[in-house]
Amino acid sequence: MKPILRVFGYLRYYPKEIALNIVFNLLSVLFNLLSFVLIVPVIELFFGMTEPPAVEPAFGFNQGALTDWAMYHLYQYKESVGLWTCLFTFAGGYLVCVLLYDLTRYLGLYFLSPIRNGVLRRLRDDIYHKITVLPISFFSGKRRGDLISRMSADLADIEWSVVSTLQSLVKDPINVIVFAAALIFISPWLFLLFLVILPPAVFLIGKIGKSLKRNSIKGQEKLGEMMSTYKETLDNLEVVKAYRREQYRHEQFESVNSNYSRRMMRVARRKEAGSPLSEVLGTIGLGLILVLGGNAVLGGDIQASVFILFVIIFARLIPPVQAIVKAYSSLQKGSASALRIFEILDADERITEMPNAVVMTAFENSIEYRDVSFAYDNEKNDKTYVLDHVDLVIPKGKKVAVVGRSGAGKTTLADLLPRFYDPTEGEICIDGTPIKTMNINSLRRNIGVVSQNCILFNDTIANNITFGLKDVSIERIREAARIANADEFIMQMPQGYETPVGDHGSALSGGQRQRISIARAVLRNPPILILDEATSALDNESQQAVQKALDGVMQNRTSIVIAHRLSTIENADIIIVMDHGKIVEKGTHSELLAIGGTYKSLVELQNVSKK
Repeated sequence: MKPILRVFGYLRYYPKEIALNIVFNLLSVLFNLLSFVLIVPVIELFFGMTEPPAVEPAFGFNQGALTDWAMYHLYQYKESVGLWTCLFTFAGGYLVCVLLYDLTRYLGLYFLSPIRNGVLRRLRDDIYHKITVLPISFFSGKRRGDLISRMSADLADIEWSVVSTLQSLVKDPINVIVFAAALIFISPWLFLLFLVILPPAVFLIGKIGKSLKRNSIKGQEKLGEMMSTYKETLDNLEVVKAYRREQYRHEQFESVNSNYSRRMMRVARRKEAGSPLSEVLGTIGLGLILVLGGNAVLGGDIQASVFILFVIIFARLIPPVQAIVKAYSSLQKGSASALRIFEILDADERITEMPNAVVMTAFENSIEYRDVSFAYDNEKNDKTYVLDHVDLVIPKGKKVAVVGRSGAGKTTLADLLPRFYDPTEGEICIDGTPIKTMNINSLRRNIGVVSQNCILFNDTIANNITFGLKDVSIERIREAARIANADEFIMQMPQGYETPVGDHGSALSGGQRQRISIARAVLRNPPILILDEATSALDNESQQAVQKALDGVMQNRTSIVIAHRLSTIENADIIIVMDHGKIVEKGTHSELLAIGGTYKSLVELQNVSKK
């Protein structure tokens, strides 16, 4: 239940609402109990089951003394005002109690609403914030559909299984405590019968709860798998149709869907088993009370009207006990979802910022990779190095191209600079200051990234270019677009810069998406620019347009260009050739050709492929 307790930890933000909820729930229970107590005088008035005391008895806080005192004054009141006036008085009192019960019950729910919604809002905020600060390596081994499932289905499950039980967890225990106290006051020995059947009920309900939690965890995992299958199909629908694998994917989805449905069927059956079980055991207890209590009435040990009140209150005790059992089952089910949520919230933030981190205000001299090695983490904890003792100096204002075969470590080399990952060994410095000591936001503010897989959001072109920047004039946006060679095609669109780009920029061509991505980087005017194969996925015409834009962007900037098409980096100041995580060659285009090594073989391979 630790995950559930952590969810309830969010209640600390709502002390006033919780206090008011408890107060009004307590009042509603007391008014409810009082309405039942008023039934006894009516029974006495109608049927005259007992003779009132001849003289006024002393008032006392026990069942016998209090009953005699109440009966004496009741009969005195009836004699003074008449039977019907007395009945109307008690009927009016009963009606007032019911109205006050309903009012206080509503007020309890009224103050519960901000608690329920506030807890979920804070959970959603915390999850989203955590996702944005976790390192990219965290997501490399995760299925996106499962992460989406945690944000949606698991949170919804927490809402209905945990947060929605708050009213039951507050009101129903108060009900049980107050009603149980009333029963003990009326007849302690009859109440003991209820306690006799309580331990087996608790044991059986506990067994059901453990099974429920176990099946719920497996069910939520199956839901994540199903969401992943669904998302993969949506993201790759063209491939599915092109290879005519609609039926194949449907069979995969159907298999996961069936497994999930079977698992949730078990969860539902176990969840619903607790309430009937508690009702059966409660009914058994009520039956014993009726037999033994009826015998006590016949023997004169307890007044008939008092026994009737005991039975009524005991019958009213069963529903809140059932509600608590149901709430416990819901909490066990929600515990599985909470566990999955806190797996994300507790994930290690490997990219951490040092206390009193240095704010990077400008870039003055150079970027240095000092004996940098990097290995991705894996479950077996055996490290395969992607970068192996790399030493590199990039002077300010230089265009540095990084080339090599797939898997050589080119992208990893660039990703370490904005701290998407941290080196396993060695360090990276800017102007002699290790980037690990820098404020992360200020570091990334000075670095612009344009990748091969340019990401656009389902928004307007203008908002994609500004992306979070506020109060940016249309003149600045257009200037950035002109540098990125994008203003012309944007102005030809129906709504210009207010044209929606669609999901993932689906309304635009690859070249157009890339140029908008470049305009986004230009608008921030970073002194350092990383271009990760920004033209490799484009056709020749789009590639030329984008390359022209990139040439303009790289003017007076320090650029790290990861190149697939070697013809685009012939004019680079420095070309670095990587192989198996190491820098094997370094120089200008002409110098590397003269060496006749790896770079020359790569150039010749591309020239052959063009033929």
